[in-house]
Amino acid sequence: MPDRVRVCVIAADGSPDELARCRAVLDRDERARAAALGTPWLRDRFTVAHGALRVLAGHAVGVPPSALAWRRGRHGKPTSTGPHTSLSYSGSLVAVAISRDRPVGVDIEHLSPGRDPVGLAARFFHPAEARHVAAGADAGEQARRFTRLWVRKEAVVKAAGGRLWPNLAVAVHPDDVVACVEPAGAYRVADLVTPAGYRGAVASPGDAPYAVEFHPLTLADVLCSDESMLERMIDPPAPRC
Repeated sequence: MPDRVRVCVIAADGSPDELARCRAVLDRDERARAAALGTPWLRDRFTVAHGALRVLAGHAVGVPPSALAWRRGRHGKPTSTGPHTSLSYSGSLVAVAISRDRPVGVDIEHLSPGRDPVGLAARFFHPAEARHVAAGADAGEQARRFTRLWVRKEAVVKAAGGRLWPNLAVAVHPDDVVACVEPAGAYRVADLVTPAGYRGAVASPGDAPYAVEFHPLTLADVLCSDESMLERMIDPPAPRC
């Protein structure tokens, strides 16, 4: 049976009570980082993202969310004292990836207007990928193609614990097993089902297949008062209170 990677995509909005519950599980450093952000919306999104990560990871291994800790590696990748985790947020969505079996990386991106996807791809991506982006039927399709490739690269780099810059030219299309440059190694990457206007991907080391369990959630789902949400996510994957 293949290893499992659980990916939860969460709407970043919440009630004052839900935000307070997320804030309560953060450590001192996370609260300081949230407070330093420039707008209430950014502070709330950070609080939801890191609070949800703690709640989901804590439930996955049966420990209180506040008992978990993350330590940053050489290139900034946070490593949990609990399960393997990865976190990404963009626009109004948060993506959390959790695996008990293998390192994991996740990325989600909102399609931002005003970019030059063709020019950026030509500058930074593998030549074949630059041609793939430029071949999009219109500006919208070019942006979707560029963002899909970007999140796949980000997910691989997060799983590897490396730096994005040396790996931007790594080809992540069309194959699902790609060769990371720094650190060197093979990584299997998969696209996520995301709402319109977003692209997402998850990656893990090695070429062996793994099962991706995808769960679109609200913050209320994550903060279920009966604490049974993750138990119901295991089998069948239908998380609701």
